[in-house]
Amino acid sequence: MTAYLALLRGINVGSRQRMSMADLKALLTGLGHTDVSTFLQSGNALFSSQRADPDVMAAELERAITENLGMTVRCLVRERAELQRVVDCNPLADLVTDPARYQVTFLNARPDPARLAEIDPAAYLPERFAAGEREIYVWYPEGIRDAKLTNTFFERKLGGKAKDVVGTSRNWNTVTKLLKMLD
Repeated sequence: MTAYLALLRGINVGSRQRMSMADLKALLTGLGHTDVSTFLQSGNALFSSQRADPDVMAAELERAITENLGMTVRCLVRERAELQRVVDCNPLADLVTDPARYQVTFLNARPDPARLAEIDPAAYLPERFAAGEREIYVWYPEGIRDAKLTNTFFERKLGGKAKDVVGTSRNWNTVTKLLKMLD
């Protein structure tokens, strides 16, 4: 059995896309996963599975949400080892002073280096970002409320008109807590 994390994009934010964590848990169990639990109300689910393809599991969860709850929600699934890599390879560790103002935007694919190079970091200071394998680390020293380097910003810049890049963000406190919970 392998431990996995499902990250749902854009649920329970405001009055739209409301989903109970009990429903999410039931959907994952119905898909054959075990040891299912959730964390917070923002679409973080931990589970175990004998299956080995996180992208297939994410697509199955998206279909189950649409079929059973009538919602369109993008989902990403990460294996525990990948989340460990995200924490271990933290490129902005020496810069961050408040983990609540530090986020990881998890992406459904590796960012295209050419598109990434088109983003001028100086134009967004004091916000800072660094790309990982399938994630973008973002430091918001002045807070997230009026941030420019948002989840949607990276989807638009990295996905272009095709909008083929999906991302969902979690603050550093949540990322490290989820990793501990996967253990």
